[in-house]
Amino acid sequence: MPIKPLFSHGSLPGYRLFFCVLAASALMFADHRFTRMEGVRAQMTMVVAPVQWIVSVPSDLLNWGALALSDQQALVDENRRLREQILTLSHRGQRMANLTAENTELRHLLNAAERRQIPYISAELLSLDNDPFSHQMVVDRGHRNGAYVGQPVIDASGLVGQVTAVSAYSSRVLLLADASHALPVQINRNGLRFIVQGAGRYGSINVLHVPDTADIREGDLLTTSGIAGRFPPGYPVARVTNVYHDPGQPFAHVTAEPTAQLQRARHFLLLFPPPREDIEDSIWDESMDISASAIHAAQRLAPTVPADPQEVR
Repeated sequence: MPIKPLFSHGSLPGYRLFFCVLAASALMFADHRFTRMEGVRAQMTMVVAPVQWIVSVPSDLLNWGALALSDQQALVDENRRLREQILTLSHRGQRMANLTAENTELRHLLNAAERRQIPYISAELLSLDNDPFSHQMVVDRGHRNGAYVGQPVIDASGLVGQVTAVSAYSSRVLLLADASHALPVQINRNGLRFIVQGAGRYGSINVLHVPDTADIREGDLLTTSGIAGRFPPGYPVARVTNVYHDPGQPFAHVTAEPTAQLQRARHFLLLFPPPREDIEDSIWDESMDISASAIHAAQRLAPTVPADPQEVR
């Protein structure tokens, strides 16, 4: 009698590969052309969220073990550095109280609207994107916590990026260094406004379309300008590291280094800036006119200009 083979051979493997490629292509086409796949992706993300939490458990245990077994001298040195940092921040806080009082007095003098406190929620890093050409991460806050697409994300040093996808318990954040991320900024020193775009590297971003005669220097701090209403104004973004003037070219080549710790930070804040229409409404009164007291106060503060140009000489 013929011996029965232990493993039966079915259809050729090439057919299986063809059907898998066909199914994958159909899913990618449906995801690109139809918006219903967003709900499916969100549901799948809910299923994957526990797996992401489980994957992060070994690194959390490793960090806990390293902290528990750390040398006593290292803890003493860290304690000393933290004490020095507390003293430095206390000194800055004392000066900040004086500047805050002066700013409040000037705003009352000009009858200007008070700046609103921006609420926030804290978030922790879950995972990073393994693609070397994509700079994204996943944090442990979702729409159940109030997160939404386009929400600004910061760390202790500056702007990190913005939320691009939200599920029930987690959110995907596009980092500032990604080549597809751009935002409007201004120079903190003189208020000049530019656009910065990620360069595909964590330690560098590009400042676009800088005129060759623009007043920009190495060391200038770039902050969010608030234009377009996506990012609230005043948050540090990057510091200029290189300004290269190419002779004969209308624009200078400017690079900057992000102030946020994109490769080291694990804890972040998700901001809830007020809607743009609320900010615009707070500037005007019900009659859509600036108050007369504000105009008179601005005229009193403005420097007097001589009528005769010869007096300037």
